[in-house]
Amino acid sequence: MIRVALAVAAGGALGSVMRFLVASWVAGNWPRHFYLGTFAVNVLGCLLIGLLSGLFLTRSDLPLELRTGLITGVLGGFTTFSSFSLEIMKLLEGGRATEAFGYLAFSIVGGLLAAWAGLSLARLAS
Repeated sequence: MIRVALAVAAGGALGSVMRFLVASWVAGNWPRHFYLGTFAVNVLGCLLIGLLSGLFLTRSDLPLELRTGLITGVLGGFTTFSSFSLEIMKLLEGGRATEAFGYLAFSIVGGLLAAWAGLSLARLAS
């Protein structure tokens, strides 16, 4: 278990640095469209988590440390949106569409409300 946790930690560090580099590059090239860095990271992360998950379904012989380090570590550090998207796809594929769309809606609305609440609390404190 400790080897898997170390793989996740190392992957998370790598994914976080990758996210920083992509976002910095986008902001440097298109400063008016600052959000495109996050958009690019999220879409690329979704593509990669789908690709890796599909590959790992047929390659269970690959070490757990590698599989978990890449998906949970690297892609988790790169973007959690990729995990969110994969979970929704799994719910849809499992015939749980109502739950998938509820999760989608509550996550987006809940995230926006939480961000608003956090900003509001910070403004009150200053």
